[in-house]
Amino acid sequence: MNPRLLLVVFCPFAAGFYLSYFFRNVNAVISRDLARDFSLSSADLGFLTATYLLAFAAFQLPLGVLLDRYGPRRVLAALLCIAATGALVFALAQDFVMLSVGRALIGLGVSGCLMGAIKAFTLWFPLSRLATLNGLYLAVGGLGGLSATAPAEAFLGPFGWRALFYVLATASVSVAALIFLLVPEKPLPGHGQTLRAQIAGFGRIFSSVPFWRIALPLVVCHAVYQALQGLWLAPWLYDIAGYQRPAVATALLTTAIAYTAGSVFFGVSSDRLAGAGVSRMTTYKIGLVTSLAMFALLAAGVTAGLPAILAVYAFTAISVSLAYALLTPIFPPEMTGRVITASNVMMFGTSFLFQWGIGAVLRLYPEVDSRYAAGAYATAFWSLAALQAAAVLWLLPMRLKQ
Repeated sequence: MNPRLLLVVFCPFAAGFYLSYFFRNVNAVISRDLARDFSLSSADLGFLTATYLLAFAAFQLPLGVLLDRYGPRRVLAALLCIAATGALVFALAQDFVMLSVGRALIGLGVSGCLMGAIKAFTLWFPLSRLATLNGLYLAVGGLGGLSATAPAEAFLGPFGWRALFYVLATASVSVAALIFLLVPEKPLPGHGQTLRAQIAGFGRIFSSVPFWRIALPLVVCHAVYQALQGLWLAPWLYDIAGYQRPAVATALLTTAIAYTAGSVFFGVSSDRLAGAGVSRMTTYKIGLVTSLAMFALLAAGVTAGLPAILAVYAFTAISVSLAYALLTPIFPPEMTGRVITASNVMMFGTSFLFQWGIGAVLRLYPEVDSRYAAGAYATAFWSLAALQAAAVLWLLPMRLKQ
């Protein structure tokens, strides 16, 4: 791959994606601070954290049209300025409503960080390298998620969560400027297509059975991972595994590292295995089945060997990213933005429902010694395991050469 293109295309977008993942996961570390400062219940905390996902999901379909119509450079630079505004509102918040507005603006502002980059990669790089680029790119996001664990915890001690969000607001504006000034423009496939024709393209996507079979495991399985890593894994570690705050931060750091490593592994290995005759679809299925098995252990409340279970779960959960490489060749190049955002609108909408829903289920059970009940976690987690199993079972008989 061209080193110059990696520098001026890959790196600026990667900086935005790093921030996106930091924003997505940081509430897991500051959740107890927010609950204390604003007297939030579990349902309030779940809703607050999930407003990021709701705003993110709500903008995905318009985002697909904007990316295909105006290109990723201008769209991403504008959106990251909105993320900066959201971080500032969050830092200044005095009540639950202001917190939620700030969190929603952040979700809207970073909603294009992955999809915009994939669109840019299809413009500047060969499709045969798309899974590798996506994997490396997701690894950068994983580093952002990693930074939102123990490193963020270390920052909170002397400075507090409000100072952290002032820093994030500044970083978001800086990355927006970097993308706008450094990323080059390139003519877009399908240039000149009417807005009505672009919107009608979603009908072709959503009426495609192969699209649904490939996308549903991405939607359901990654939504579960995001609900856990973004918020509910930390309370589960406190309440079920009996971890204390430093151990919880370390466990979240471990899963973030494993997720990052899995991003690189599944991206690079799937392209290499495809060259050797093992389809990306096969690699996709293996990752999904393994991550589901690990999640089932968590649902069962297994704590023996927990660090290994969490590491394998996070490592294989990111195998869902192969769905983007599998979906892209099925549709024409001018539809890339809409294809990937069509899957993402469902994934982030589902993430919102799962993150909020877990909190709602926990609230149905009486707390024991200020801990959420083990039965509540079991009910929520086994329900999510059943949904994942249904999506994976529908995919397993499917065959693709790519």
